[in-house]
Amino acid sequence: MKKLIETIRNIFKIEDLRKRIIYTLLLIVVYRLGSFVVMPGINPHLIADSNLTSQTSEGLLGLLNMFSGGAFGNASIFALGVMPYISASIVLQLLGIMVPYFQKLQKEGESGRRKMNQWTRYLTILILAIQGPAYLTNLHAQLPAEAFLLKGTFFNIFATLVLIGGTMFIMWLGERITDRGIGNGISLIIMIGIVARLPHALLAEIGTRMTASVGGPLMLIVEFIVLFVVFALTIALVQGTRKVPVQYAKRIVGNKQYGGVRQYIPLKINAANVMPIIFAQALMMFPLLFAQFDSTRGFAATFSDVKGFWYNAVFAFLIIIFTYFYTTVIINPTQMAEEMKKNGGFIPGVKPGKNTAEYIDSIMSRITLPGSIFLAIVGILPALAMIVGVNNQFAQFYGGTSLLIMVGVVLDTLQQIESHLLMRHYDGLTKTGRLKGR
Repeated sequence: MKKLIETIRNIFKIEDLRKRIIYTLLLIVVYRLGSFVVMPGINPHLIADSNLTSQTSEGLLGLLNMFSGGAFGNASIFALGVMPYISASIVLQLLGIMVPYFQKLQKEGESGRRKMNQWTRYLTILILAIQGPAYLTNLHAQLPAEAFLLKGTFFNIFATLVLIGGTMFIMWLGERITDRGIGNGISLIIMIGIVARLPHALLAEIGTRMTASVGGPLMLIVEFIVLFVVFALTIALVQGTRKVPVQYAKRIVGNKQYGGVRQYIPLKINAANVMPIIFAQALMMFPLLFAQFDSTRGFAATFSDVKGFWYNAVFAFLIIIFTYFYTTVIINPTQMAEEMKKNGGFIPGVKPGKNTAEYIDSIMSRITLPGSIFLAIVGILPALAMIVGVNNQFAQFYGGTSLLIMVGVVLDTLQQIESHLLMRHYDGLTKTGRLKGR
């Protein structure tokens, strides 16, 4: 504990790091305040008792509400959050594989990255122009007519522009945090939205256990122990890598020798991160379309029960499939082998070129299998927690997107803080130095 306190004191001794942390916290406060600002033209007093609150408590809309920090269910100016930007980034990432123009941009370094960011913003606005009216249509269906102080086409156009402006402002906050603050801005904003729901969920679970006739406080302690173990295993999943040795040939330039050193390619066990769970959750919403027909109502009910066996079995299977798919999308063994060959590198015992690509591909296939299975277990853990009696809101922190995003963002932010400390010859945040980048 003394070591930790000393490290925290060292953090605030560094002027640049101190300013970055304070700047980040101020922008996060601005974001959280904006999440409670209701769109102009809507009576905020009629939202709490409407169907919108219950609609956004679970399912895909619950996921969107969680990512937006509750703004989706508050009819806030930040209601659409950063999900349109995330969707646009995913689409452009896929286009970078299929379209030669975007492949070229990805290889152009900083200038290419700026053009890709510009295309991402344009696509984000296009997605917002579609999602904005859809969100307003849902508001009209869930809120009473007297909740709308403004009506008609004028309100729809005005509110859509407000929603577009809100998301673009969040993107601006995220970029400012990335440039002048600490950590990845967009990821931090998503994490803050998730963590903002934790106190309410925790208090609800404590209240349930204190009044429960079975288990009581003892069960609450067991839940916390299990949650700690789940966090530890998830950290191992996020940080787990397979190091592939790479040897670089020696080159003599003048009187100096270059190369001849051994480095490593860190291949992540969970390269796809949280995306497979998001894709699988989106796909599991399709059975709801069959609920309106009498002949398929039973099918829809079976595959819409988040605590049911078939729902979780199919959900886990989809996570495994999407993990392999997304890993294939973001990891290109052929390109890695070509870059290695251009720089005079080779894997000991493996011929450069095609053989190297096949070797990397075989390693990725082997390490992705246990990673995908563990990711599937993480995905269904909230359902298992609800089955054993954990409060529905608190159960979301036992796994799924909430847990993976929190762990990933916290580790990334700690890594950046650690790099600032080590650069100025201070001790890092951990004695063992297991954080990446140390």
